[in-house]
Amino acid sequence: MEAKPEAAKESSDQIIEVRRQKRVDWAAKGIKSYPTASTSQPSTLARSLHSEFDRFSKEELEAKLKEGTPIKYSVAGRIMLHRSFGKATFLSIQDRSGKIQLYAQSSKLDALTYDLVKHLDLGDIVFGEGTIFKTKTGELTVDCDRFRLLSKNTRPLPEKFHGLQDVEVRYRQRYLDLISNEDSRKVFETRSRVVREIREFFYARDYLEVETPMLHPLVGGAAARPFKTHHNTLKMDLFLRIAPELYLKRLVVGGLERVFEINRCFRNEGISIKHNPEFTMLEFYEAYATYEDLMRLTEKLLEELSMKILNTTEIEYQGQKISLKAPFKRLSVAQAVSEFGKVDPSDEVNLRNSIQKKGIQIKGKPTLPELQWLYFEEFVESELIQPTYVMDHPVEVSPLARRSEEKPGVAERFELYIGGREIANGFNELNDPDDQASRFHDQLKRKQAGDEEAADFDEDYIQALQVGLPPTAGEGIGIDRLVMLLTNSPSIRDVIFFPQMRPVHSQENP
Repeated sequence: MEAKPEAAKESSDQIIEVRRQKRVDWAAKGIKSYPTASTSQPSTLARSLHSEFDRFSKEELEAKLKEGTPIKYSVAGRIMLHRSFGKATFLSIQDRSGKIQLYAQSSKLDALTYDLVKHLDLGDIVFGEGTIFKTKTGELTVDCDRFRLLSKNTRPLPEKFHGLQDVEVRYRQRYLDLISNEDSRKVFETRSRVVREIREFFYARDYLEVETPMLHPLVGGAAARPFKTHHNTLKMDLFLRIAPELYLKRLVVGGLERVFEINRCFRNEGISIKHNPEFTMLEFYEAYATYEDLMRLTEKLLEELSMKILNTTEIEYQGQKISLKAPFKRLSVAQAVSEFGKVDPSDEVNLRNSIQKKGIQIKGKPTLPELQWLYFEEFVESELIQPTYVMDHPVEVSPLARRSEEKPGVAERFELYIGGREIANGFNELNDPDDQASRFHDQLKRKQAGDEEAADFDEDYIQALQVGLPPTAGEGIGIDRLVMLLTNSPSIRDVIFFPQMRPVHSQENP
């Protein structure tokens, strides 16, 4: 019979009260529940002990340790298992590297300390020091002759054997998720490694890592609704960064010919398994390169990441087998509509009718490339499972990309789709200041007509282009979605430590 929420809360409150009382009782005996770590710093990690001693049997370990002076090891971590047998107590603790067992005996510890050990709770953080041995069942254990409580847990952990199952609690209280779920910790360890490998990849290719502003005086860099704030001293409105693009290209104008930034971006739009209002992007720009060069560079990046992180280029994502082996497929928007949408991309009437049948309102008088793009977004994008570059985007939805000289209605741009999701977006940068000014004016008209995603006119950026931007290619890659792919995570919230959530009191949670 499932416990009622009120009963569960009452039980939790009772546990908290009992544990708080232990603090009071221990304090009266001179035991601190939150002492300084100055005299209780661990000398090693659980993983290091396992790496050094797991290969020995119980008898081999005993013989090895008798060869010289016994070495003492100290470890610290959170209690995940507690078993007391009168004069002996076993505790399994977890540190950042894994788990190790501690053994405490009344014959080795003073009476006060051993009494403390017996009455510890799951979740308490402790320090133990002693020699290494293996139990009869072969478990590596630290036989403690010194022991200390480092931090008292007063709020019970999730049910110990199955981890934290409540998805919403996992996202809201990530610390509980990390304590309880080893798979979750591995995802975030992988994320950290992905970012590190990306940095090394670009350092090796003579790129300079830079930082650009997060507070922008104008809206620009990508088509998205911005977050707005206000600076009191300057008495001016500012916008959280949608994308760092315009600032990075200013740096290329300044002679920094290869730059990259791993940046936080903010877009005031919907929340889904693919979208979070705050997310991480990699953006990089290379002078004297083309978007074809960047497509090859991206293939190399993803191949290297997959090999270094997973030791293979053949991965599985949500039941789909995906190959990250170069080269990736290349299609124009029109070709993708034809191949995956099964319609004639030149049939404007059929495209329009298909879009409208899905209940999508078509604003204004879109060009044929714009209709193809609308159709692609609604019917084709989700079908692109294997890595696919989609090229020749409409100029109207590519305000910062260079116009194709052979096909003036489209831009020299690509987007990379894997697993039915956009992973990357790149193009040959528009470096004609007059053309860019005209595009900005078009954006202003869209904004005045009610388009909340349209950009402002950036006069300073036009001046930068007038100084001279060399032929340049640039690209952005979504770090969160890339980590989702490499960790087989179904939701973007699984790879962001603290995803945005509605307040707890809200009736609807994203």
